[in-house]
Amino acid sequence: MIRAENVKKSFGNLQVLKGISLETKEAEVLSIVGASGAGKSTLLQILGSLSVPDSGKVYIDNTDVFALGSNAISDFRNKRIGFVFQFHHLLPEFTSLENVIIPAIIAKESMRSAKDRAKDLLSSLGLGDRLSHKPGELSGGEQQRVAIARALINRPSVIFADEPSGNLDTVTKKEIHSLFFDLRDRYNQTIIIVTHDRDLAAMSDRILEMRDGEFI
Repeated sequence: MIRAENVKKSFGNLQVLKGISLETKEAEVLSIVGASGAGKSTLLQILGSLSVPDSGKVYIDNTDVFALGSNAISDFRNKRIGFVFQFHHLLPEFTSLENVIIPAIIAKESMRSAKDRAKDLLSSLGLGDRLSHKPGELSGGEQQRVAIARALINRPSVIFADEPSGNLDTVTKKEIHSLFFDLRDRYNQTIIIVTHDRDLAAMSDRILEMRDGEFI
């Protein structure tokens, strides 16, 4: 589902990625671990097309992502990739339902269809009674579940998660961890998780560890 070939990235004189290659299978949950500064988040941003590598190739479902034009990359990202970050990045002035439907509206789906699917997603994540609540009225775990629903709204084949439970308490963290594996089983998605949390990583199908811009 995902293949990276000899991906390199530098910022000034600092080489952050030193020729990374990896492959994931369809519906695999892969965790990438390592100390801060190892290059994990930079790699995740490149795999998700949010950042362009200095050299190397990234394929998602056999599409050479960086061979696409900028508009085509944006469209591909919107429809095929979901993102979950440590901080939920929900828009504070919008309700849970409104936050979730935004990617679907960008993808030019009808408002009625987007709302129906967003309601189903939020309900399946235990937020059926929080549709009209704004982020400030939700707990941290609820906010992250809204962010996960937003990531799922366009039925992406790939989910990238960067420290998805890093800002949560222990109980909520366990719930979010289990949720990712439920999602994989339910939607057959490939999930790559960058995390410092060894407990979360241990639940994955496979773990890769980074040090100084390389896998070890």
